[in-house]
Amino acid sequence: MTKTIECKVLVLGGGPGGYIAAIRAGQLGLDTVCVEGAELGGTCLNVGCIPSKAMIHAADEFEKAVHFTGKNALGISLEKPSLDFKQTVAWKDGIVKRLTGGIGGLFKKNKVKHVAGWGTMVDGKTCEVATEDGTVTIKAQHVILATGSVPVEIPSLPYGGNVISSTEALSLDKVPGKLTVIGGGYIGLELGIAYAKMGSKVTVVEALGRILAQYDKDLTKPVAASLKKLGIKVLTDTKAKGLSKDGKALLVETKDGNEEEIKSDKILVTVGRRAKTEGWGLEGLDLTMNGRVVAIDDKCQTSMTDVYAIGDLTGEPMLAHRAMAQGEMVAEIIAGKKRTFDKVSIPAVCFTDPEIVTAGLSPEQAKEAGFDIKVDQFPFMANGRAMTMEAEDGFVRIVARNDNHVVLGIQAVGKGVSELSAAFSLALEMGARLEDIAGTIHAHPTQSEAFQEAALKSLGHALHI
Repeated sequence: MTKTIECKVLVLGGGPGGYIAAIRAGQLGLDTVCVEGAELGGTCLNVGCIPSKAMIHAADEFEKAVHFTGKNALGISLEKPSLDFKQTVAWKDGIVKRLTGGIGGLFKKNKVKHVAGWGTMVDGKTCEVATEDGTVTIKAQHVILATGSVPVEIPSLPYGGNVISSTEALSLDKVPGKLTVIGGGYIGLELGIAYAKMGSKVTVVEALGRILAQYDKDLTKPVAASLKKLGIKVLTDTKAKGLSKDGKALLVETKDGNEEEIKSDKILVTVGRRAKTEGWGLEGLDLTMNGRVVAIDDKCQTSMTDVYAIGDLTGEPMLAHRAMAQGEMVAEIIAGKKRTFDKVSIPAVCFTDPEIVTAGLSPEQAKEAGFDIKVDQFPFMANGRAMTMEAEDGFVRIVARNDNHVVLGIQAVGKGVSELSAAFSLALEMGARLEDIAGTIHAHPTQSEAFQEAALKSLGHALHI
């Protein structure tokens, strides 16, 4: 039996962008329906950002315990620890369940209707949803497309068996003895490092000349050193070709053209993500595309009237917090508020060991934009808090205009620097100058002092170096 629902706002997709758009629309009194075929929270909450960070934390704690079984500067001595990996995965799943349940509770609180099922857009106003109880037709005045993204597959290495995506990597039944990671980007390295800390012998295969190619070499050097320390083998300029005949090894082609086999219990493919443009009726809509993603303006409006697109569907940067900000804005636009998406900073964090944060322009990007810049950095080896945390690797770097000292970009690499990302973005959004950062009292002893010291150093009078 077909059921029809009419509403003001239809949100297709319940990931970070979609559920935030739906909640904000509900808060603004708009009759809102959110369609999601899987669990609320999307990739990020269920099989991405949140569960991966839980696994990274568990790996860090286990590695710390192993560290204290040997001689160490702190004088702590432990017996050899063990890891109940099934319990680790269950703990991770518990966190995910709490958060997905929380979204459902917020939907109820803000009177957002959740239709569970796979939706297909029939036209710019109508969506047909295949639910357990039959087809539900939703007719809306405004549509927000938030279909997200999916992992990129390698044609010669389709997912299945020992070839897994990041989704399967977060729900294995045991730590693989030998793990090969294809792709030296942030997803592959985050998970590769975590599994190495839990006992896997990890090999990273990267087609380009270095890991984390989206970041400059100064930022990635401490990560490369950490990989070596953890015993992770990194093969750059190396292409994955396929599986061996018995399926127990990965065939790769090295820089010099030789073919080699890498014995692997699991092969994790992390060569990127692409916008999910199939399976929900894109072909039935008259949308202008920007390559393989949906084209939008500064209000996230598509080429169709009252049809908006947000998040990964609209391209890079494919970050949950970008999608969230877009979703909130679109809900307010539909409610009649004047908003545009004009962000100075969308921070990006790489949760490797150590972590990397970038906000605003890199030195190279600033130069390409025509700015005359000054760049300075302050090392954590001169930061008291970092010393007490045994976290002296890395630095904070500031890129500023040479004429008026307005800050254009901030980068950092080091233990726990992800928590500095908000301060970096706030400085950029507020149009801070070097003098503003230098003149702000930073609590002592904290790693954030490196931010202030980088500004002081750029002004010519760092105090602790």
